[in-house]
Amino acid sequence: QVQLVESGGGLVQAGGSLRLSCAASGRRFNYYSMAWFRQDPGKERELVAAINWRDGSTYYADSVKGRFTISRDNAKNTVYLQMNGLKPEDTAVYYCAAAGGYAFPYAKYDLWGQGTQVTVSS
Repeated sequence: QVQLVESGGGLVQAGGSLRLSCAASGRRFNYYSMAWFRQDPGKERELVAAINWRDGSTYYADSVKGRFTISRDNAKNTVYLQMNGLKPEDTAVYYCAAAGGYAFPYAKYDLWGQGTQVTVSS
């Protein structure tokens, strides 16, 4: 089974950039679609970006298109979220998640990391 650990969150000014990393342990990482979700207190969890294990295709929420980029390095068992042009409304706890199977991007994400806080000041 895959276990996930996020890193790279922090405090940044509006317009700045951060790169989140999600390191996966365990075998079969290559066969999981990976995603980044975010959740701010009082709001619903939002699927931000996802990358398909089969063909590397990607999905982005409209709110982050053109600013965020998801990528994966299967040799390092790591998925990244490059976030540019950050806005105060991007402030949230960001979670890495993994899903087996063929559904994408709205798969059954049943493996989760602990989350990393991203705070964007205006």
